[in-house]
Amino acid sequence: MGVGTSQPTVSSIPQTPGAICAPIRFARKMHDMNRLSGKTAVITGGATGIGRAAARRFIEEGAFVFIFGRRQAALDAAVAELGPNARAVKGSVSDPADLDRLYEAVKAERGSLDIVFANAGVGSQLRLGEITAEHINETFDTNVKGTILTVQRALPLMGKGGSIILTGSSAGTTGAPAFTVYSASKAAVRNLARTWAEDLKGTGIRVNVLSPGATATELAREALGEEGMSAYGSMTPLQRMGDPSEIAAAAAFLASSDSSFMTASEVAVDGGLAQL
Repeated sequence: MGVGTSQPTVSSIPQTPGAICAPIRFARKMHDMNRLSGKTAVITGGATGIGRAAARRFIEEGAFVFIFGRRQAALDAAVAELGPNARAVKGSVSDPADLDRLYEAVKAERGSLDIVFANAGVGSQLRLGEITAEHINETFDTNVKGTILTVQRALPLMGKGGSIILTGSSAGTTGAPAFTVYSASKAAVRNLARTWAEDLKGTGIRVNVLSPGATATELAREALGEEGMSAYGSMTPLQRMGDPSEIAAAAAFLASSDSSFMTASEVAVDGGLAQL
């Protein structure tokens, strides 16, 4: 070939940082879109708030999701939004018969289960001196008993590579006025993951805790109003409340193989609230 007629190779063409990174970003986006492909998930408390946001994120990443909750109207609205890869089962996590119906539905349609997001929870405020037996029972029935029953009844459908995610709370590691019972219940949830990681040795099933802080769910908006939400948000170093989609993103990470070397861990998505 004569002088001056050679063509530059691809490697000799100057590349801008953006041009180099674009294929990497695309590959990463494709990975995120497919990292739950073919997986089956159960999300309790899945009709609204963090649960619904997680269901949406899991489906976006390829999963088939069963949501479980107590209000039929909310479940119907969620399934209408989530589309054909979502199913809803009505029931309470504190009722073993309701959970049996949930897992029978999972087994009948999908055969097995890969992800359990034990997200159902309740909480209300009573100061020391005002706490009643009913308050304790209501909180622990859902947050502790319900979490235990949800996971225990899921295990026969799960196997190697399975992921269990428990919803904790920043309240489980910090003190807050009038949150005695709720905080104690979430501290218990944190310890469940530690104990279950031992119990699940050799099964290939992982269990971790996802602990949100103040999150702008529908319930929070109704209970606090805009002024109250602003006040709660100002307590965090990031000066705002979290969005349910931000908690859902962390749940998707824990559900996926990207967290394959994590078990018994706690992931705080709280804007730094419980970290300082």
